Amino acid sequence: MPERVIPGRTGGLISLGAADTLWAGLTSESGVPTAATAFTRSPAQEYVLLGGRVVATVKADGGQWSVAEAAVRRAAAELNTVEMDRRDVVRIGPFRGVPKRERMEGALLRWRERIAGELQEPGSPDRASRRGGSRMLHLAGIDWRRILVEQTQGREARSWWLPRAVVRLLDAAEHAERQWLQGVRQPSEALTADGREVTSPDCPTATLRPYGGELKGQLYAVLSRKPGISGKVAGWICAVCRTSPATVLDHCHEHGYVRAPVCHSCNTLERPDHLYRNGIRVAGRYTRLFDTDAAAWLPHWHRCPGCRARTTLPLPHLAAWTAHIACRPLRPTHRPRGTRGRTPCGMLRVSWTGSHSTPRSCLLTVAVGCCPSGEHRLLARVPYREAVERFGTWLAETAPAVATAAGPDRLDDLPIQSRPVIADTSGEGLALF
Repeated sequence: MPERVIPGRTGGLISLGAADTLWAGLTSESGVPTAATAFTRSPAQEYVLLGGRVVATVKADGGQWSVAEAAVRRAAAELNTVEMDRRDVVRIGPFRGVPKRERMEGALLRWRERIAGELQEPGSPDRASRRGGSRMLHLAGIDWRRILVEQTQGREARSWWLPRAVVRLLDAAEHAERQWLQGVRQPSEALTADGREVTSPDCPTATLRPYGGELKGQLYAVLSRKPGISGKVAGWICAVCRTSPATVLDHCHEHGYVRAPVCHSCNTLERPDHLYRNGIRVAGRYTRLFDTDAAAWLPHWHRCPGCRARTTLPLPHLAAWTAHIACRPLRPTHRPRGTRGRTPCGMLRVSWTGSHSTPRSCLLTVAVGCCPSGEHRLLARVPYREAVERFGTWLAETAPAVATAAGPDRLDDLPIQSRPVIADTSGEGLALF
């Protein structure tokens, strides 16, 4: 029988059973589904993770664990502000070639690996060895099973996806727990014997420092091999969203330069959706990259000296921009049955021949596939140089500050030994390459 929570009693300690009831009640209307056993399904320990926050527990007389009611209410209030779009998902596994690391039972660290372990094939040895044990029903108080998306290609190929908002929450929780286990206690998590907090609450990312261009102009191939770089990256907040802890070094795959440390969510958001080696699907994410969140992404992409000096983007991104922005008026529309207005037709795709290294022969082809009428329509063929010129014009209108910092005459901070810009000696247009 669930324990009762006395309304208005927010100043002292409550049992873990009462905390479960309180957490479930406060988050019942949240956009992120939560677990009703966030506390009692966790092992007795000094903390419980709720959303992106570490909530401290204390061991009361009699050996029972308790938690401050105010801390539970605050974590629930933070979670209730999170907006989750079930269509905006991030792949969380399985990934090949990732070395297995030592598991820490009862800890959220490496939550992707824990989910992967739970979702292994029923006949696998590891799965069989854990039969009869307690299943991992939640992570950080979030019922991840209710929002997990599983996609299957063929008979064996499977992939698992979670909404981007939840991935960011779990990344923040992973960072907060790591800080706790390393002995870095947040001021908000210090409790007195009667459960009162010593100081005011603090944000889980308060210990992180903003990225200030410390890795500017460095090559990813060199920097990624340096000892301790992972720990250094974890000390920054994401340079794009500035809300989640950084976990990876984003870099320009075309020029090889480090852009900035970013979180997993932002790193997957800007990654092109490749259909094949020289073509991509222009999905809904590009609406954010080039429209709503352009002010954040354009400066980030131009952290690469090669892209900034040439006032361009890596070829897959430039191709997506050409299809999504430059060819937008060319895309046909149709009227759905039973509704008013018109919607864009089919699936937008763009492919290319050649590469950025040979601009004279590089050609972008924009097409629409999967049209409701069964038509596969060719929209445009845009030469690479023309796409670069159009992008430069649009950049000057959309982000004047970024455009001002770019340009072929601004090579002062371009490393002498650079891999990026390959000279084009074939004739006109040398200013671009």
